[in-house]
Amino acid sequence: MPTSLCVNSPDDAPVIRAETALHQHHSRPLARLTLWLLAGIALAFPAAATRAESRLPDVIEEISPSVVGVGTFDRLRSPAAALLGTGFIVGDGRTVITNAHVVARPLSRTSNETYVIFIGRGEQGRSEPVQVLERDDEHDLAVLRFTTGSPLPAFRFAEPRRARPGLPIAFTGFPIGAVLGLYPVTHTGIIAGISPVAIPRGSARELTAEQVRLRRGAWDIYQLDAVAYPGNSGSPLYDVETGDLLGVINMVLVKRSREAALSDPSGISYAIPGAQIIRLLDQLRLSH
Repeated sequence: MPTSLCVNSPDDAPVIRAETALHQHHSRPLARLTLWLLAGIALAFPAAATRAESRLPDVIEEISPSVVGVGTFDRLRSPAAALLGTGFIVGDGRTVITNAHVVARPLSRTSNETYVIFIGRGEQGRSEPVQVLERDDEHDLAVLRFTTGSPLPAFRFAEPRRARPGLPIAFTGFPIGAVLGLYPVTHTGIIAGISPVAIPRGSARELTAEQVRLRRGAWDIYQLDAVAYPGNSGSPLYDVETGDLLGVINMVLVKRSREAALSDPSGISYAIPGAQIIRLLDQLRLSH
C-alpha cells in the first residue's frame, strides 16, 4: 500500500496497520515456501556435480585400458618409437580411432617404418603394428586396425542427445608425449557450447579455402571449457558419470578453420562429435 495514504490522515492509521498486518500474515507462508524451493534447487546442483566427481576415479580406471598412444616405430631410428598422439578402442576391440593428422606423415620406406599403437603403462608398455584403414581429412578422423595381440576393451558410445552445453566431461590422453613414459593424463571440464565448425567472415572475399570447404558441408563441433594440448589430439571425450564416449579431441582442424577468423586464437579446446565416428565406421562396415 502506498505510504502517502497515511501521511496526513491519522484516522486512517489503524486501518493501514491492520491491512499491513494482514498482508504480512499471508506473505509469510509464501516467503517460507520460496526459501525452501531455492534451498532445494541450490542443493540439487551441487549434489549432481558431487556424484559425477565421486565417480570420476572409477570411470578413469574403467576407460584407461581403452586409451592407447599412436605413433611410429623404426628399428633403425634412435629412439625407435615415436609417440605422435592419442587414440582409443571401439567396436570389436581391434579398431582404433584417432585424428587424421596424427597419421598423416609419410612413412620411411627404406627403414620399414610402421604406424603402431602403444599399449600399457610406463615401462610395461608395448607396441602393436596398425594399418590405417581410412582417413577422413574433412572431419580429421582416422580408423586404424590391429590384428596381433589380444583385443582391448572398447568404449561405449553415448546417446547423441546426452551431449549438451553444461555436461561435465573428461578426456584422457598423452599431452606431453612419452617424455615421462607412457602415462595417460586426464583433464576435466564441461561442454561449453555446440556450434558449426567454421565461423563465417564478414564477406566472401575474407573466407579461407578451408572455411569455404567446411561451410559447404556444415557440421557441429563441441566447444569445451577445458584445456587440451597437442598430444591430446585423438583423445576420447567422455561423460564423467558414465564413461560413455561423446567424441574425439581435435586441436588442428578447428584451429585452422574456426579460429582463423580470430586475430588472436584462443586456448579453447574442441571435440568432434561421436556421430561423425559412427558415420565413418558404418561406411567401413565396422562394429561400434
